[in-house]
Amino acid sequence: MESLEAQRAALEASEISSVELVTEALARSEDSGKDLGAVIGLRAEAALAEAAESDARRRGGDSRSPLEGAPVLLKDNMVMQGEPTTCASRILEPFVSPYDGAAAERLQAAGAIILGRANMDEFAMGATTENSIFGPAHNPWDPARTCGGSSGGSAAAVAAGITGFALGSDTGGSIRQPASFCGVVGMKPTYGRVSRWGLVAFASSLDQIGPFTHTAREAAWVLEAIGGHDPRDSTSLPEALPSLEPALTGDVAGLTIGLPKEYFVDDGADPAVISAVRQGVDTLERAGAKVVEVTLPHTPYVVSTYYLVATAEASSNLARYDGARYGRRAEGVEDLDAMYRRSRSEGFGAEVKRRILLGTYVLSAGYFDAYYRKAQQVRTLVRGDFEQAFERCDVIAGPTYPEVAFPIGAKLDDPVSLYLGDIYTVSANLAGLPGISLPCGEIDGLPVGMQLLGRALDEATLLRVADAFQRLTDHHERRPPGA
Repeated sequence: MESLEAQRAALEASEISSVELVTEALARSEDSGKDLGAVIGLRAEAALAEAAESDARRRGGDSRSPLEGAPVLLKDNMVMQGEPTTCASRILEPFVSPYDGAAAERLQAAGAIILGRANMDEFAMGATTENSIFGPAHNPWDPARTCGGSSGGSAAAVAAGITGFALGSDTGGSIRQPASFCGVVGMKPTYGRVSRWGLVAFASSLDQIGPFTHTAREAAWVLEAIGGHDPRDSTSLPEALPSLEPALTGDVAGLTIGLPKEYFVDDGADPAVISAVRQGVDTLERAGAKVVEVTLPHTPYVVSTYYLVATAEASSNLARYDGARYGRRAEGVEDLDAMYRRSRSEGFGAEVKRRILLGTYVLSAGYFDAYYRKAQQVRTLVRGDFEQAFERCDVIAGPTYPEVAFPIGAKLDDPVSLYLGDIYTVSANLAGLPGISLPCGEIDGLPVGMQLLGRALDEATLLRVADAFQRLTDHHERRPPGA
C-alpha cells in the first residue's frame, strides 16, 4: 500500500487505521529507510499521537483532505517546531527549530502525519545526495547508484514505498532530477505558489517546495494542501490556488505540446533517454495532442547563468552561519575572526564552500557587472524564450536529465560534469515556471524521466497532461525490487 491513493482508499474503507499506516511507515523507515540512507530522523511518538487524532477525526466524519492520516517525510531543510533541522550540514547539527515552517503547518492542517526528515545534499547544493553528513542516499532500483539530488532522500523514500509522498525543494532541478532517477513523479510549482516560510534558503529567487508522489493526481492533492498565499513570505504570490483535480480529465485533445529543438540534439544526452522521451510524446500525440517544434535559443547559456545567480545568492544567504548566533561554534578560539573562520571551515562541506567562494567572487567589486548583472540580463532573455514558445504551445516536453542514474561516487570529483547535467531543469527556476518529471520508460532496468514545463500559474494544464499520460501507460506502476 505504498501509494498515497491506495492509502487514502484503505483509510476511507476502514481497512486500515492511520495509526497502523504510521506504524508500518516507521518500521520501513527504520529498516529500508536507514539502509538506503533516505531517512535521517524520525518523530515517532508525536507522529503516532497525531495519527490517533486523525483516526478520531475520521470516525467523526471530519476528514480534512485527501492527505488525512497519510504519513509523509520532509526534506531536512524545512523547519518544524521542536525538531532538528540540519540541512545535512555540520554547521546546523545542534539547531532545533523554535517554529513551524509553512510546509509543516499546511500538511498538518490537511491531516497528514509528518514522520520525520529525509536526507539531502548539504544546503541543497548537489545532484547526488552524496554531499551529506549522514552519508549518501542510495537508489532503490540499484543501491550502488545515486538517487539524484538534492532532494534524493525524499525521492528514494517514495520509490521504496517508505511513504506514499514526500516533500522536497527545487532550486535548479532538485525535485525533478531525483524523481527521474527514482521513477516517481516530482513537481516544482510556479515560483511563489508554495510558501518558502521555514525553508532554509539556498538561492532565494530560485527555491521552491514541491511534492514527490507516484501519480499526477496525488501531486495535485499535495499541491492543493501546501499551496496558496502566505503573508509571511514576501515572494508568495497573491493569486489563489485553484482546485486542480477537476483539470485531470484524461483528455489531451486540443492541447499542443512543444518540443524544443535544443533539447533533442545529439549534445551529450544518452540517445536512449531521448528515444524514451520521444516515445512518451508519441503516446500523447496518439491520444489527440498536437506536437510542434519550438525553440529556446538561450538554452546554451542557462547552466552558466544559473550557477552565477545561485552561487551569488548562496554566498549572501549562508553568510548568516558564522557561529555567533546559532548553529555550530568553534571552541578554543581567541578572537571573533578566528571564531568565524573555524566555525565555517569546520561546519561547511567542500561543495558548499565551493559555491560560497564562486558566489563571493561574482559579487565582488570589479566583477559584479561582468558576471552577476550579466547573468540577470540573460535570465530575462531565458524568460522571454519561454514566453515566445508558449505562444505556440500549452506545455513543453523534453528529458528531465541527460542520462539515467549513475554509480555513487562516479562524478564526485567532477563537479562541472554534474553542473552541466542540469541543462534541462535550471531554466524553469530561472524563469519561475512550473515543471514536473514523470517516469516514461526504463534503460537497463533504470527509470527514465520525461519533463513537462508549463506557463506560470498553469499547474492545472501541466497536471492534466501528466495525468493523461499516466492513464495511457504503466511506467508509474513499476516498483524497484523489494518495494
